[in-house]
Amino acid sequence: MKALIVDELVVRYGDFVAVQGAGFGVEAGEVFGLLGPNGAGKTSIMRVLTTLLRPAAGRAWILGHEVAAEAATVRQLIGYVPQALSADGSLTGRENASLFAQLHRVPRSERAQRIDAMLDLMDIGGAADRVVRSYSGGMVRRLEIACALLHRPRLLLLDEPTIGLDPVARRAVWRHLAEMREETGLTMLVTTHLMEEAEEQCQRVAVMSGGRIRGEGTPQDLRASLGATGGTLEDVFVALTSGTEADTEGGDLRDISRTRRTARRLG
Repeated sequence: MKALIVDELVVRYGDFVAVQGAGFGVEAGEVFGLLGPNGAGKTSIMRVLTTLLRPAAGRAWILGHEVAAEAATVRQLIGYVPQALSADGSLTGRENASLFAQLHRVPRSERAQRIDAMLDLMDIGGAADRVVRSYSGGMVRRLEIACALLHRPRLLLLDEPTIGLDPVARRAVWRHLAEMREETGLTMLVTTHLMEEAEEQCQRVAVMSGGRIRGEGTPQDLRASLGATGGTLEDVFVALTSGTEADTEGGDLRDISRTRRTARRLG
């Protein structure tokens, strides 16, 4: 069984079509990258998969459960790390984790043990009782990932997980995610603008532009299909998105400002 199937998905905002019949599948245990320029439709797909938005047409299944029809079940199967910071800087790392554990109905008898184990796995156990505003950007991201995994989801959705982080912090985040995958067999869907990161971390990718999937496969296969075997995933990205309509997701000045604020806070 595939961990995720997206079939002919359409997302509209009024008369504007943000996603135009997108479809792809993710195998269990795989790290799958969803790539595309700003406004390509990636965030709209993430909103559908996290049950925050109903599609105008098409369907998506997570581990055999149809997302729109079985939203409550799907929410227990997924973990979500949004692009914008979600941790409360005025609380400690442990307090943030405790709130997430309650939100996801982790049994009270298991909460303390799960929190300690997950914070240790993400290498922030020693900072668990410090307020989050004292954390570095990389530590905040690792805390958010720990929180998203407390209820033991089977699919982790990561929206630009390393935005604004320096190379050392990015590597630390991915190292800890790799350890988690090795331990649990977790499946991951990742959106990123960093082609080098996608090439290193993702077994397969889909390239979006103009609300459509323009190419899907391993980075090696995509390069070969374009006759760019000696090139990079960035070359493939440029080739697949050049000349397509990039501003399809309604990204406006508020979206840009919010992303920049997030980057500054994480930096």
